[in-house]
Amino acid sequence: MSEYNPRRTRNLFDPGSDRPFSLSRSKVELFVNCPRCFYLDRRLGVAPPPGPPFNLNSAVDALLKKEFDVYRRAGKPHPLMERAGVDAIPCDRPELDDWRNNFRGVRHHHAPTHFTLSGAIDDLWIDGDGDLIVVDYKATSKSGQLGIDSPWQRAYKRQMEFYQWLLRRNACGVSATGYFIYCNGLRDRDSFNQRLEFEVAVIPYAGDDGWVEATLGAARECLEQPVPPPSSPDCEQCRYNDTVHLLFADSPD
Repeated sequence: MSEYNPRRTRNLFDPGSDRPFSLSRSKVELFVNCPRCFYLDRRLGVAPPPGPPFNLNSAVDALLKKEFDVYRRAGKPHPLMERAGVDAIPCDRPELDDWRNNFRGVRHHHAPTHFTLSGAIDDLWIDGDGDLIVVDYKATSKSGQLGIDSPWQRAYKRQMEFYQWLLRRNACGVSATGYFIYCNGLRDRDSFNQRLEFEVAVIPYAGDDGWVEATLGAARECLEQPVPPPSSPDCEQCRYNDTVHLLFADSPD
């Protein structure tokens, strides 16, 4: 069931306001997945229930950042980059701490929609031409070859493309190719021994941020409507809400 939090009402979209409205990358993704859930969340303050925290994934992210920071300070490529044939080094810019911070991130005021967009990147590399390379860390544990071609992984690609778009709007030269550092926890070891081992793949991805502008315009138009959009047939949350509504509507007083 959707989660209502009255304390969030101060952050809701007001179609009559002339103030910029803050929208994170994850909320843009919510709109892509389900305009109705997006409207309920950003206009009415009824958020989808939060998912479980991915604490092991967060630990992998934190350790990778520490590891890449060692090579960043040295101005040298990480061995993973060398093995993958990436001609670049970890980027060392004064903005990087803010850009990696979940509460700040890379920010841009989008004049056509009056949205202030933001997104926190995992890492940046810089190539020989001075272009920034967006890097995203992913962690999982599964059998088979690591890749980013499953239908559900389209969200990963949009995530990277949105970061590329944000950086370009900050007057940065950005490489079309980004990289996923994909860490796969191995299950075929004889024992745990208080240690989880990973295989790591460096997967290139040529992003295309051409979808962002139209999506932002559609999200603004959605929020300006007096009523929410219809339920999305592919949205599990909408199907759940509709089922609960029918059950209560059919039940006796």
